[in-house]
Formats: sequence, structure tokens, C-alpha cells
Amino acid sequence: MSSVSPIQIPSRLPLLLTHEGVLLPGSTMRTSVDSARNLQLVRNRLLKGTSLQSTILGVIPNTPDPASDAQDLPPLHRIGTAALAVQVVGSNWPKPHYTLLITGLCRFQIVQVLKEKPYPIAEVEQLDRLEEFPSTCKMREELGELSEQFYKYAVQVIAIRPIRRITHISGTLEDEDEDEDNDDIVMLEKKIQTSSMPEQAHKVCVKEIKRLKKMPQSMPEYALTRNYLELMVELPWNKSTTDRLDIRAARILLDNDHYAMEKLKKRVLEYLAVRQLKNNLKGPILCFVGPPGVGKTSVGRSVAKTLGREFHRIALGGVCDQSDIRGHRRTYVGSMPGRIINGLKTVGVNNPVFLLDEVDKLGKSLQGDPAAALLEVLDPEQNHNFTDHYLNVAFDLSQVLFIATANTTATIPAALLDRMEIIQVPGYTQEEKIEIAHRHLIPKQLEQHGLTPQQIQIPQVTTLDIITRYTREAGVRSLDRKLGAICRAVAVKVAEGQHKEAKLDRSDVTEREGCREHILEDEKPESISDTTDLALPPEMPILIDFHALKDILGPPMYEMEVSQRLSQPGVAIGLAWTPLGGEIMFVEASRMDGEGQLTLTGQLGDVMKESAHLAISWLRSNAKKYQLTNAFGSFDLLDNTDIHLHFPAGAVTKDGPSAGVTIVTCLASLFSGRLVRSDVAMTGEITLRGLVLPVGGIKDKVLAAHRAGLKQVIIPRRNEKDLEGIPGNVRQDLSFVTASCLDEVLNAAFDGGFTVKTRPGLLNSKL
Repeated sequence: MSSVSPIQIPSRLPLLLTHEGVLLPGSTMRTSVDSARNLQLVRNRLLKGTSLQSTILGVIPNTPDPASDAQDLPPLHRIGTAALAVQVVGSNWPKPHYTLLITGLCRFQIVQVLKEKPYPIAEVEQLDRLEEFPSTCKMREELGELSEQFYKYAVQVIAIRPIRRITHISGTLEDEDEDEDNDDIVMLEKKIQTSSMPEQAHKVCVKEIKRLKKMPQSMPEYALTRNYLELMVELPWNKSTTDRLDIRAARILLDNDHYAMEKLKKRVLEYLAVRQLKNNLKGPILCFVGPPGVGKTSVGRSVAKTLGREFHRIALGGVCDQSDIRGHRRTYVGSMPGRIINGLKTVGVNNPVFLLDEVDKLGKSLQGDPAAALLEVLDPEQNHNFTDHYLNVAFDLSQVLFIATANTTATIPAALLDRMEIIQVPGYTQEEKIEIAHRHLIPKQLEQHGLTPQQIQIPQVTTLDIITRYTREAGVRSLDRKLGAICRAVAVKVAEGQHKEAKLDRSDVTEREGCREHILEDEKPESISDTTDLALPPEMPILIDFHALKDILGPPMYEMEVSQRLSQPGVAIGLAWTPLGGEIMFVEASRMDGEGQLTLTGQLGDVMKESAHLAISWLRSNAKKYQLTNAFGSFDLLDNTDIHLHFPAGAVTKDGPSAGVTIVTCLASLFSGRLVRSDVAMTGEITLRGLVLPVGGIKDKVLAAHRAGLKQVIIPRRNEKDLEGIPGNVRQDLSFVTASCLDEVLNAAFDGGFTVKTRPGLLNSKL
């Protein structure tokens, strides 16, 4: 390389007009080229030129948008920056354009514009001193390497005063930032020293703060370590709230917040009593299992309110990454603790009530099994030493009161289920729903819609109509929505009435009184919509009767159709349990000429299909005993006969063994030609020998039969103990038959019994 000496930029420079900002000497900028003038400049100078001088351009900033391609040259700033084109990248899509990488060299002043087309060329005067660089480039291939050398050299050599001032200011600002950051680190270190964290966690924090002091702020690990230390300081290692252990006040509070739910309230009061006698009691792991809308989540809030503890809800539905529970390891930027530790940081105490909502809907993926990650969290013998991957030190969870909620235990892994105390939360009876509606739902809806009891009146008989004809559920969510729809309709009438009342003046008093006398002469309006036909505000309170329900909610969605469905042989009513509560289930059967095939339809699972095969096998083996024959008079029920079993509501998946007795009763009705009693429902599993085995969900099934207006329920004898959980009013309305074999089921399902027919002429031996 030759020695360095002062040089001048060319006295004539092609001008590149930009609108993307100012290019400073010594800086680099990418600029797009898509206007006609700039495209011509690139093609004629940069792409065709071979000397270094041809790559030096004059950049004029803050010009009108070059893409506008105006015919006349726009007004130009007198000061520009001479730049070196380091790189040219071109493309033809979506239209021809180039992208330039340019490096600023020095400032210049335009003396005179010499040429405007096809691109502007100006006579310029250099304003800054530029040191010479080696200019021995003779081949085009050397241009790229030489340009890079020039850029590095120019940044080092150029020393104009503005750059020195900027450098000085930047350094000062960086020093100020370091001072502030050092102060924060000192404060963080003091917090670590004065915190009440365990010894093991304290050692880890001291070690990390020493690493942080030696670490440059530009390192990504700096922010990660600092965030970790701030979390460790904020965690409530020994901070807790004092429990309110007044059992009498707790009982009143629970009764005011929730109607029924006696088993849940009893368990909470038991915990309070034991906690009062023994202060260091570990928090229990409760799991409320029941259909949606029965108040499982709201009971968790009431428990926290009763105890005077902080409450935190963790939604687990759809979680499929174990890191959500255990946290991420601190091996990359963006790692964070799991939901358990994050929840403790949020509430700020180590003994909150944690509600793990929808624990039965946890997923599993390549990121691990979150249900397995919960094993340590929900194990009373292990969670005093819970280790989050992010913290990597143990945290004591034994004082946390964990409450999990689920719709069913079928999808909860057995190992996780074993660690929790299951408390069943069945659906509500009609009487309980009426009480809940008038104690809680209606006042809440009135408040949400700005109404008062003086403006709307919903009698209990109307509430019963909503429950029986417009909702069919175990909980009260649909009931709450229907009440909300009624309140919205009434709100419209009240608002219209206030508007009309404001328009009426005193001259209309006589006419108004006459209209009201006319109203009083007639009977009550059939619906609130009738009041809109009058030029008067509606009378208050607006009474919601059955006619008003039809106007607001439409025709009833559910009608009692049990007796109509059982008007011919081959139909029986079963009881089924679903995660949404108990339901009644019709089973239909028909026979036709065929080859002895059994057809099953209705979206059935494998267990239900096996129950159907068991039922037909038992009936075939006992056909002579009950004198059952097919259409051809044969005791072999499948001889030249096809049987079709159908379970209506085919869109709903049905599975489980509890339909065995229902299928047997349905087929017995088909082959005997006798009708099954229309007020009887049944449930039970069967064996090939005709025994009736116990099933689950008895309370939900009985409540479903009660909602459907049935009078008798047949259950397995070994489920008789489950009747103790049935509310007294339901037991009074229903009669229960307990059966241990299918003979007893058939005798109860048919009027007059289903006795064994003896052959005529045969006498029993007395020997």
C-alpha cells in the first residue's frame, strides 16, 4: 500500500436523491432505488463503470419521494454527502429495483447543477478533509475487496468535530447507565442479604450475584441472571397470611355463598376444625368432580374467602407442555418459571388457595406430560420440597391448599388421581335450582342489567318452567343465560317506557287514565310484548309468566315425551352418566326376517356393543324359561330372524356397561309383545348368568330420572347404599327397586310382573 496523503473527491458527482434519512460521513446505509433517475444512475455509473471513481456518488437527503418520477427536478438541499457504493443488489419482481449499500465519505456543497437527465450531475465543492487511500484498483474483481478496505480505513481516519462530540456524549451516557445499573445491583444484593429465603437458596443467590458483577451488560446471560435474582428475592419464602378459624362464621359464609353442596361444605369445615387444633397441618389436596355449571370453581373462591387466604386460579385445560408446570431450565434466553412458582410470586404468600381448573383436560405432547409433572406438586409427602426447573432450588408447597376441578375422573391418570381426595359434586334437583335462581342468579342478573325488583317479577312457577322446558342440564349455566335473556328483554321495555313517559305532557293525562281503565277491564296481558302496542309506559313490575317466556325465549325446547315413546313393544328407558350429568336414554329394538344377524346403531362404544351381545345371549339361553319365541314360533330367537337395536341421539357417543339391564328389558318386550312401564327407568351391568352388577353415578342418574318425570327407578342391589346421597324430596317422588338378578328387573319393568310361564299338563314332583 502507498502512503496516505490528502485527496479530493471528484469535482463532478452524479446525485442519488433519497428520502430515507441523512447519511453521515463514516456511516453505512442501505437505500432502495426504484425511481427512473436513480435507476439510470445505477445502470450507467455503477453497473458499467470499472474505476473506483465511478462508484462515488453524491447523496442528497430529504428529497420528495423519488418514486413519484416527476418530470422536473425537485428542489435540492445544497449540502450532501459523498458516498462509496459498496454493494449493488437488483431484482425485477414485482418491478425493477435495486438496493444499494453505501458508505458516507465526506460532506460537499452543490455549486451548480450541470445536468438533470437522465440523472442529475452537479459541480460540487468538498467541505471535509479526506485522507487518500490506496487506489491501485485496475480490475473490476478487485473493487469489492478494495471498497471494504476503504470503509474500514475511512471510519478510523475521519475525525471531524461532530463525530467527536457525539462520541463524547455517548460515552457520558453509557457511564451514567453503568452507575444506575451498579446502584440496582447493590440494591439487589442488599435484598438478597436481608431476605428470609432458605440457606440453600441464599447460597445460590450469592453465587449468582458475584457472577453478575463480573459479567458485561451486553451479554444475553446478564439479563437472564438478573431476572432470576429478582424472582428469587420476590418469592414469598416465609411470608404467609393468618387463617380465620371461626367455624361458625365459616359455616354462615359458605351457606350464604352456595346453596346445597353439603359434602363440600362439610369437608371445608373439617379442615378448619383440625387446623384450629393443630397449627402445622399440611394443606389437603382436594379434587371436586362433577358436571359443568354446578359451582366447583366458585366454591374454590369461597374456600379462600372463608379462610382469609389469597386465591389464584390456574387453568389447565389444553396444557400439553410440562414446562408450564415445572418451568424452563435457565439455558436460553426467554426461559421462565412454571405456573406454580409464578402464581406464588403473584399472590405474594406461601399459603394461598390454588385452584387447578379442568385437571381432567391436560394434554400430552412431545414437550412432555404435564399430568406427570403435577405428581410432585400434588403429593402431600413430596411437595414440601418442590423443585422448579427455573429456580433449581426447593420451594415448600406444603402450606398451599390445592383444589382441583374435573368433569370426570376417567381421563385423569391413575397415579395423579391417587394423590387427590375426590369429592363428588353431583347435579342439582329442580327444587335446588329454583332456590339457587332466586337467591343468587336473579339478583345477579338484575344488577348486571340495571333493573330492580320493582321493575321485574319472576315467580317460582316461571323459574320451574324455565328449568323443565328450556334447560336440561345438571348445573345452572343455561338457566343463568335464560334469565339474562329475560332481563335484556325487560330492559328494552323499561327503557322504551321511560322514553315514552318523558314525551307525555300533562295534556295527555285524561287520555292516559282512560287507556289504563281499559287495560284494567281486560285480563293481564299474555306477554310483555303486548304492552308495546299501547302509547304508554309498561306497568311496573313486569310479570314474567309462561306467555312472556314464549315471547322472549321462543317455544319450549323440551317436552315430556316418555309415554309417547313407550307406546309399543320393544322400547325401554335406561339411565346414563355423562361428564355433563345424568341423562335418560331410550333403547329401541325391532325384528325382521333374516339370517340371525344383530345390528347395533347409535354411535356406540365397544363396551356398549358387548353389553348388547350379552343381553341377546342371555335371552336366547332363557327363551324357553320365559316362553319367548320369534316370529316363526321358534325358541331360538335368532332363527331366521334379524334383530336391530338402536340407541337414539346418534350424534352423542354412548359407552359403558350400565345399559345391560335396559337392553335385556327392551328385547324381552320385543319378543313377548308386552309394553314396558312408561314411568320406569333402569341402570345396571349384567353378566352372562343373569346377575346384575353395580354401576357408578347413581345420584346423577336418579336426578335425571326425576327431571324427566319418571316414578320408578331400578338399580343394582349393591348400589342401595348410594341412595343415602339422594335428596329427601327426590326420594319421596320416586320409588326404588333394587335387583340382584335379571328376573327381578323384568318383574319390576312390566305391569303384573314377568313371571316364568310353566307348560300346561306338567306337575311339580313332591318327592
